[in-house]
Amino acid sequence: MSEAVITLKGVQKSYGKHQVLRGVDLQVNKGDIYGLVGRNGAGKTTIFKIILGLSEYQAGELMIGSGSSQQEIKKGRKKIGFFVGSNFFGYLTGRQNLEYYQALKGIKDKKEVERVLDIVELNQVKAPVKNYSMGMRQRLGIANALLGNPEILILDEPTNGLDPQGIADVRALLQKLNQEYGMTIIVSSHILGELQNTAHRFGIVNDGRIVREISTEDLQTDEKT
Repeated sequence: MSEAVITLKGVQKSYGKHQVLRGVDLQVNKGDIYGLVGRNGAGKTTIFKIILGLSEYQAGELMIGSGSSQQEIKKGRKKIGFFVGSNFFGYLTGRQNLEYYQALKGIKDKKEVERVLDIVELNQVKAPVKNYSMGMRQRLGIANALLGNPEILILDEPTNGLDPQGIADVRALLQKLNQEYGMTIIVSSHILGELQNTAHRFGIVNDGRIVREISTEDLQTDEKT
């Protein structure tokens, strides 16, 4: 039986009178690459913010691992690395930016920045971030999420705005992190095709609900029929 690492049950979220999430049910299993797919405004980023504790919810239940108490969820969140937009200082190099975030996160290992730069293949880049391509910026954002060697990785639209080669690079990186490092990954996109050959399972988001959870195998069967 699959081990759930993140579970949402009936989660609701409103901003004033505007209901953003309308009873979200979602389960991410250990070892998954889970694709959260939906148009812009469907609720994907709000789901991520609730998992990460960046936004409160009004109803429902959140579990990280098998725990749903505030103490257990707080402990579980320490195992999560996340990429929700890339906020870097353009005049600094990628390495200098990561050293800044390493200090901010209280990570003591002096080899950690070099480790994550090597994973995303930016360890030889000396230029300031303002000279990076969009694809390089996205990979640097993923490197930042990898600081501290989390068990779970949350990536909010990491292929957004990338050319086909950039998308292929991110796909290959996600597969590498999953297969070689054993990471559970939740990645969002508004285009199913961008994740179709990468994710193992999908949650289809529409109007603040997960309208369907489907495996890659089931998706391929649907396309053939």
